[in-house]
Amino acid sequence: MTSTDRHQPKAKVMILLLVALAVAALLSPWASSSPDGLERVAEDLGFMYLAEGAPLLEGWMPDYLFPGLPHEGLATSLAGVIGTLVTLGATWGLGKLITLPRR
Repeated sequence: MTSTDRHQPKAKVMILLLVALAVAALLSPWASSSPDGLERVAEDLGFMYLAEGAPLLEGWMPDYLFPGLPHEGLATSLAGVIGTLVTLGATWGLGKLITLPRR
């Protein structure tokens, strides 16, 4: 195995990460603003009022918007990028836990 062969998987991962971040940043603002499946069912069946009030947990980025940014498109893009990085980190950490050598 040459040193070039050893670095190719890292290069592929970096390229895929850049593609994922570009998709998150550029396409997030065009995501549908329609209610998701559960919200739609709750609206159609008339029990949406049960979900209103104090939330059980506060989200970091409610409604997929990074807080504090006045431009909605930029706030959505940043939320998409951060969500992608958090998902990558969680997946990487879980992968490391699963592949830990057993003693």
